Amino acid sequence: MTALKAHEVQRFLTRPDLTEGIFLAYGPDGGLVRETAQRLIRFLAGDDIASADIIIFDGPELEAEPGRLITEARSGSLFGGKRILRVRSASKSLVMPLTELRDDPGGTAIVLEAGNLAPRDALRALVEAAKLGRALPCYPDTDETLSNLMRETFNQAGIRIDADVIPTLREILGNDREITRRELEKLSFFAASTKTLTREDVLTLCADNGALAIDAILDATGGGHAEKLELALNRALTSAVNPQQLLAMLTGHFANLRRWRVEVDAGKSPRAVLDAVKPKPHFSRIGQLEQQLRLWSDAALAQASERLLQATSDTRRKPALATAILHRTTLALCMMAATH
Repeated sequence: MTALKAHEVQRFLTRPDLTEGIFLAYGPDGGLVRETAQRLIRFLAGDDIASADIIIFDGPELEAEPGRLITEARSGSLFGGKRILRVRSASKSLVMPLTELRDDPGGTAIVLEAGNLAPRDALRALVEAAKLGRALPCYPDTDETLSNLMRETFNQAGIRIDADVIPTLREILGNDREITRRELEKLSFFAASTKTLTREDVLTLCADNGALAIDAILDATGGGHAEKLELALNRALTSAVNPQQLLAMLTGHFANLRRWRVEVDAGKSPRAVLDAVKPKPHFSRIGQLEQQLRLWSDAALAQASERLLQATSDTRRKPALATAILHRTTLALCMMAATH
């Protein structure tokens, strides 16, 4: 009986101890399940993957004709290479033919892909109990494993990355291995000639344009940077961000500044105040937020908040003018910051 732990799967894939039998990649991370199956097949196919006889099935198509799996497994290779059967969306409906094959697969490797299976699931139990069976659990990556994957990918491509590239990617990407791989391939292709990658490159290529523009609007408005504000507004509106949503974000931003300003007036430094904020703002914004806390007094922040509330009310009464009201209000606040 061989039931691998999730942390043992990567080591197993570098040198599987079987070349025939039933291999089951399963788990809630569909991207990692597919990647695990692909890596295993590449190893099993050997140096000449073109000569391997790889046949791909979808689980549902075998449900109506389960005996076909047995027939295919015991047929000879058409090209003289390794015979590999890959079954996507495998389920317990395959238990009967797999039971017949588990002790004598005829030299064939059967690679199954499945979703999250409970320990008592019939398919998982069969593979784990089989002498020629290996079950490979694929659970969502941790921060550590994803960070290691990113570093390994860039190192192999000979790409030098800035210190904030990995933290930025971790914030942007989820835990799906397939999505992560796709984004890493895109970044590696982008940096193939320069062999360097910066945080700005990552934000441009991977992050949501609307979300990035919102942060830029908040900081340009609060910091008094009119040119940056205009660029960020155009970017956000082009990305179909609602003007009323932007006003709501600005209202929240200035409310935060006012709350933090109270602590600054009580004697704390802007950096100390920001270090204590939960959740902590992204490190790339800390300097800009410090500057805003120094620019705005409590009275000025109260005035700015009133102006934003009035603008929000105006957009509700005259939604057709929402974009114009947004432009007028943010520019006025930007000018207030610039004159402090």
